[in-house]
Amino acid sequence: MGKFLVQNAKTGVKFNLLAANGQVVATSQIYKTIRACKKGVASVQKNAPAAVLEDQTAEGFKSEKCPKFEVYKDKAGEFRFRLKATNGQIIAVGEGYTSLKSCLNGIDSVKKNAVDGAIVTEA
Repeated sequence: MGKFLVQNAKTGVKFNLLAANGQVVATSQIYKTIRACKKGVASVQKNAPAAVLEDQTAEGFKSEKCPKFEVYKDKAGEFRFRLKATNGQIIAVGEGYTSLKSCLNGIDSVKKNAVDGAIVTEA
């Protein structure tokens, strides 16, 4: 089972979603308060399981409704994903992956670990 690790950042508070093996599979934006950060966690828990996939690396990709996972290539050519809530706001992002398959595995891990991930606060 995964967990959300809420911790202090330079300018506020953020969370990392950790898989059962302790690996970070998604990271949040910086929030001003722990309360706001925990609302972000709740949004990921709600939206991740229902989110559809929008593969922006595919030619002529179809734009999907939110909630969705957007897969794209960054400037370095790595595959990344971002989870957007129903309102279109980015609520979590993934690291860079060298292959699309690995990026999709990261999304699957978010969907699996977010649902019942415990919240651990270090902030």
